[in-house]
Amino acid sequence: MKSRIAALIGSVVVAALVLPVQTASATRLPITHCTFTPTPDNPAARPVLRPVPIAPTIGTFDVTFHFNYGPVTVRLNRAGAAPCAVQNLISLVAQRFYDHSQCWRLSNSARLGVLQCGDIYEVEKGGPGYKFPDETDGTETYGRGTIAMGNQGPGTNGSEWFIVHSFAHIPTNYSVMGTVIRGMDVLDRIVAAGIIPSDRGPLDGAPAQPVRILRGTLG
Repeated sequence: MKSRIAALIGSVVVAALVLPVQTASATRLPITHCTFTPTPDNPAARPVLRPVPIAPTIGTFDVTFHFNYGPVTVRLNRAGAAPCAVQNLISLVAQRFYDHSQCWRLSNSARLGVLQCGDIYEVEKGGPGYKFPDETDGTETYGRGTIAMGNQGPGTNGSEWFIVHSFAHIPTNYSVMGTVIRGMDVLDRIVAAGIIPSDRGPLDGAPAQPVRILRGTLG
Protein backbone atom coordinates (compact mmCIF):
# COMPACT_ATOMS: atom_id res chain seq x y z
CA MET A 1 0.00 0.00 0.00
CA LYS A 2 2.80 2.40 0.87
CA SER A 3 4.49 1.81 -2.47
CA ARG A 4 1.20 2.43 -4.27
CA ILE A 5 0.69 5.69 -2.43
CA ALA A 6 4.25 6.72 -3.23
CA ALA A 7 3.62 5.95 -6.90
CA LEU A 8 0.48 8.08 -6.87
CA ILE A 9 2.32 10.97 -5.30
CA GLY A 10 5.07 10.61 -7.90
CA SER A 11 2.56 10.71 -10.73
CA VAL A 12 0.90 13.83 -9.34
CA VAL A 13 4.29 15.51 -8.93
CA VAL A 14 5.15 14.69 -12.53
CA ALA A 15 1.91 16.25 -13.74
CA ALA A 16 2.70 19.42 -11.83
CA LEU A 17 6.23 19.51 -13.14
CA VAL A 18 5.60 18.98 -16.81
CA LEU A 19 2.31 20.67 -17.60
CA PRO A 20 2.84 24.09 -19.20
CA VAL A 21 1.30 27.22 -17.77
CA GLN A 22 -1.32 28.90 -19.95
CA THR A 23 -0.73 32.60 -20.48
CA ALA A 24 -3.40 35.19 -21.05
CA SER A 25 -2.46 35.38 -24.71
CA ALA A 26 -2.55 31.65 -25.27
CA THR A 27 -5.44 30.37 -27.36
CA ARG A 28 -4.56 26.72 -27.09
CA LEU A 29 -2.55 24.71 -24.59
CA PRO A 30 0.56 23.14 -26.17
CA ILE A 31 -0.36 19.57 -25.23
CA THR A 32 -1.30 16.31 -26.88
CA HIS A 33 -3.43 13.43 -25.68
CA CYS A 34 -1.81 10.06 -25.00
CA THR A 35 -3.25 6.54 -24.75
CA PHE A 36 -1.74 4.26 -22.12
CA THR A 37 -3.52 0.91 -22.31
CA PRO A 38 -3.32 -1.65 -19.47
CA THR A 39 -1.81 -5.04 -20.31
CA PRO A 40 -3.36 -7.49 -17.81
CA ASP A 41 -1.68 -10.43 -19.53
CA ASN A 42 1.66 -8.71 -18.91
CA PRO A 43 1.34 -7.10 -15.46
CA ALA A 44 3.68 -4.49 -14.05
CA ALA A 45 7.02 -5.78 -12.83
CA ARG A 46 6.92 -3.14 -10.10
CA PRO A 47 4.01 -1.14 -8.63
CA VAL A 48 3.49 1.84 -10.89
CA LEU A 49 0.65 4.04 -12.09
CA ARG A 50 0.04 4.91 -15.70
CA PRO A 51 1.14 8.44 -16.68
CA VAL A 52 -1.42 11.21 -16.95
CA PRO A 53 -2.93 10.90 -20.46
CA ILE A 54 -1.71 14.27 -21.72
CA ALA A 55 1.76 15.44 -22.59
CA PRO A 56 3.31 18.88 -23.18
CA THR A 57 4.56 19.53 -26.69
CA ILE A 58 6.99 22.35 -25.89
CA GLY A 59 10.38 22.55 -24.23
CA THR A 60 12.82 19.97 -22.96
CA PHE A 61 13.27 18.02 -19.76
CA ASP A 62 16.46 16.50 -18.36
CA VAL A 63 16.70 13.08 -16.71
CA THR A 64 19.84 11.58 -15.20
CA PHE A 65 20.40 7.85 -14.88
CA HIS A 66 22.97 7.09 -12.21
CA PHE A 67 24.63 3.88 -13.39
CA ASN A 68 27.17 1.93 -11.38
CA TYR A 69 29.62 3.23 -14.03
CA GLY A 70 28.64 6.86 -13.51
CA PRO A 71 25.84 9.32 -14.37
CA VAL A 72 24.34 9.80 -17.82
CA THR A 73 22.07 12.81 -18.42
CA VAL A 74 19.60 12.79 -21.31
CA ARG A 75 17.71 15.81 -22.59
CA LEU A 76 14.19 14.78 -23.58
CA ASN A 77 12.57 16.78 -26.37
CA ARG A 78 8.91 17.32 -25.57
CA ALA A 79 8.49 19.28 -28.81
CA GLY A 80 9.69 16.36 -30.93
CA ALA A 81 7.79 13.51 -32.52
CA ALA A 82 7.35 11.50 -29.30
CA PRO A 83 5.88 13.68 -26.49
CA CYS A 84 3.93 10.76 -24.99
CA ALA A 85 7.08 8.63 -24.80
CA VAL A 86 8.81 11.53 -23.04
CA GLN A 87 5.90 11.87 -20.62
CA ASN A 88 6.06 8.14 -19.94
CA LEU A 89 9.79 8.11 -19.21
CA ILE A 90 9.51 11.08 -16.85
CA SER A 91 6.62 9.40 -15.04
CA LEU A 92 8.49 6.14 -14.59
CA VAL A 93 11.61 7.91 -13.34
CA ALA A 94 9.50 9.95 -10.88
CA GLN A 95 7.93 6.74 -9.58
CA ARG A 96 11.40 5.18 -9.22
CA PHE A 97 10.54 2.32 -11.55
CA TYR A 98 14.08 2.09 -12.88
CA ASP A 99 15.90 2.36 -9.53
CA HIS A 100 18.05 -0.70 -8.77
CA SER A 101 17.36 -2.29 -12.15
CA GLN A 102 19.77 -3.87 -14.60
CA CYS A 103 20.49 -3.23 -18.28
CA TRP A 104 20.30 -6.64 -19.90
CA ARG A 105 21.48 -5.97 -23.44
CA LEU A 106 24.56 -4.40 -24.99
CA SER A 107 25.40 -4.56 -28.69
CA ASN A 108 28.38 -3.32 -30.65
CA SER A 109 27.99 -4.80 -34.12
CA ALA A 110 28.32 -3.18 -37.53
CA ARG A 111 24.51 -2.77 -37.57
CA LEU A 112 23.67 -1.94 -33.98
CA GLY A 113 25.54 -0.23 -31.15
CA VAL A 114 23.19 0.31 -28.19
CA LEU A 115 22.75 -0.18 -24.47
CA GLN A 116 19.21 -1.38 -23.75
CA CYS A 117 17.64 -0.80 -20.34
CA GLY A 118 14.21 -0.63 -18.73
CA ASP A 119 13.44 -4.36 -18.64
CA ILE A 120 13.17 -5.39 -14.99
CA TYR A 121 13.54 -9.18 -15.34
CA GLU A 122 15.59 -9.80 -18.48
CA VAL A 123 15.71 -8.71 -22.13
CA GLU A 124 12.19 -7.60 -23.15
CA LYS A 125 10.60 -8.94 -19.95
CA GLY A 126 9.36 -6.90 -17.02
CA GLY A 127 7.41 -3.84 -18.13
CA PRO A 128 5.11 -1.31 -16.43
CA GLY A 129 1.79 -3.11 -16.97
CA TYR A 130 0.62 -0.93 -19.87
CA LYS A 131 1.54 -0.08 -23.44
CA PHE A 132 1.22 2.91 -25.77
CA PRO A 133 1.46 3.59 -29.52
CA ASP A 134 4.60 4.35 -31.50
CA GLU A 135 5.34 8.00 -32.25
CA THR A 136 7.33 7.91 -35.48
CA ASP A 137 7.06 9.73 -38.78
CA GLY A 138 9.69 7.94 -40.86
CA THR A 139 12.35 10.64 -40.51
CA GLU A 140 13.92 9.20 -37.34
CA THR A 141 17.68 8.80 -37.17
CA TYR A 142 19.61 6.99 -34.48
CA GLY A 143 23.00 8.60 -34.15
CA ARG A 144 25.41 8.45 -31.24
CA GLY A 145 23.77 9.66 -28.05
CA THR A 146 20.17 9.11 -29.19
CA ILE A 147 17.74 7.79 -26.56
CA ALA A 148 14.70 6.01 -28.01
CA MET A 149 11.96 3.64 -26.93
CA GLY A 150 12.49 -0.07 -27.39
CA ASN A 151 9.56 -2.30 -28.30
CA GLN A 152 8.55 -5.84 -29.24
CA GLY A 153 6.51 -4.80 -32.27
CA PRO A 154 4.13 -2.01 -33.30
CA GLY A 155 2.36 -0.31 -30.41
CA THR A 156 4.11 -2.23 -27.62
CA ASN A 157 6.02 0.61 -25.96
CA GLY A 158 6.28 0.38 -22.18
CA SER A 159 9.37 0.88 -20.03
CA GLU A 160 12.12 -0.33 -22.35
CA TRP A 161 14.52 2.18 -23.92
CA PHE A 162 17.96 2.26 -25.47
CA ILE A 163 20.83 4.69 -25.86
CA VAL A 164 22.95 4.58 -29.01
CA HIS A 165 26.66 4.54 -28.14
CA SER A 166 27.91 4.40 -31.75
CA PHE A 167 25.21 4.16 -34.42
CA ALA A 168 22.11 2.10 -35.15
CA HIS A 169 21.24 1.08 -38.70
CA ILE A 170 17.66 0.12 -37.91
CA PRO A 171 14.18 0.82 -39.33
CA THR A 172 12.42 3.98 -38.16
CA ASN A 173 10.19 1.98 -35.82
CA TYR A 174 11.47 3.37 -32.53
CA SER A 175 10.22 6.59 -30.96
CA VAL A 176 13.07 9.07 -30.45
CA MET A 177 12.88 10.93 -27.14
CA GLY A 178 16.07 12.98 -27.05
CA THR A 179 19.82 12.81 -26.71
CA VAL A 180 22.58 12.41 -24.17
CA ILE A 181 24.03 15.75 -23.07
CA ARG A 182 26.46 14.42 -20.44
CA GLY A 183 28.00 11.04 -19.80
CA MET A 184 28.83 9.48 -23.17
CA ASP A 185 32.18 8.53 -21.63
CA VAL A 186 30.20 6.35 -19.23
CA LEU A 187 28.67 4.50 -22.19
CA ASP A 188 32.12 4.13 -23.74
CA ARG A 189 33.45 2.49 -20.55
CA ILE A 190 30.50 0.11 -20.49
CA VAL A 191 31.21 -0.94 -24.09
CA ALA A 192 34.94 -1.31 -23.40
CA ALA A 193 34.20 -3.78 -20.60
CA GLY A 194 32.90 -6.24 -23.19
CA ILE A 195 29.86 -8.27 -24.16
CA ILE A 196 28.79 -11.83 -23.39
CA PRO A 197 27.92 -13.52 -26.72
CA SER A 198 24.35 -14.72 -27.18
CA ASP A 199 22.16 -16.31 -29.83
CA ARG A 200 21.85 -12.80 -31.31
CA GLY A 201 25.56 -12.83 -32.10
CA PRO A 202 29.05 -12.49 -30.57
CA LEU A 203 28.64 -8.73 -30.17
CA ASP A 204 25.05 -8.67 -28.94
CA GLY A 205 24.29 -9.98 -25.48
CA ALA A 206 24.51 -9.10 -21.82
CA PRO A 207 27.25 -6.67 -20.72
CA ALA A 208 30.32 -8.59 -19.58
CA GLN A 209 30.24 -6.60 -16.36
CA PRO A 210 26.76 -5.96 -14.90
CA VAL A 211 25.34 -2.54 -15.75
CA ARG A 212 22.90 -1.31 -13.10
CA ILE A 213 20.78 1.79 -12.77
CA LEU A 214 21.21 2.80 -9.15
CA ARG A 215 18.58 5.52 -9.47
CA GLY A 216 17.01 7.95 -11.89
CA THR A 217 16.59 11.64 -11.08
CA LEU A 218 14.59 14.46 -12.69
CA GLY A 219 15.90 17.84 -13.69
